[in-house]
Amino acid sequence: MKKPVLAVLAAALLLSACTTDPFTGEQKASNTAVGGLGGAGIGAITGAVIGAAVSADVRKAALIGAGIGALTGGGIGLYMDNQEAKLRQRLQGTGVSVTRVGDSIVLNMPSNITFDTDKSELKPQFYNTLNSVVLVFKEYKQTLINVIGHTDSSGDPNYNYDLSRRRAASVAQYLSAQQLDPNRFSVEGHGAGDPIASNASPSGRAQNRRVEITILPLT
Repeated sequence: MKKPVLAVLAAALLLSACTTDPFTGEQKASNTAVGGLGGAGIGAITGAVIGAAVSADVRKAALIGAGIGALTGGGIGLYMDNQEAKLRQRLQGTGVSVTRVGDSIVLNMPSNITFDTDKSELKPQFYNTLNSVVLVFKEYKQTLINVIGHTDSSGDPNYNYDLSRRRAASVAQYLSAQQLDPNRFSVEGHGAGDPIASNASPSGRAQNRRVEITILPLT
């Protein structure tokens, strides 16, 4: 099946996870429905609209074709500066770190606040943090969003890779379901391949168990 067809199927799955707020009339993701999109749902989404196979160029073309203008020149740095400031403001005290790397922004989400041990379903108490991220992503639409899962080195490498991919997919799935353009997303699982601390200690392994969101300017 070709990617455009998969993208349509994935978008349909995402829309099915939405519900209407009875007080505001606004469409929001149904936490129950989002959780229910596991298994085949996550597989379809990961393999298509937010799959690692969807290159940055393909996503850029889709967004520009949809009328989202690309950033140019000195406006890139300023745009990312403003977005970084908003993210730092909204994520203060949540346990999510915000790091600037050139013109990109990296959000580090430790697994102890996002997932239970050996699980890929988001902790319900983490929804509010992700909703804060959504508000910024809606305001700053001229960005690509790469969601990457990581584990420590304990256990089977193949299992760790799959767990990291499923965790990244859960984060991206939740974000996409909040009326964000799915063409912005890519999901990857890196397993234990990119540690940020030593796996020789419990504290180091805890740091390595994380989901990172890298935000890139649309240029």
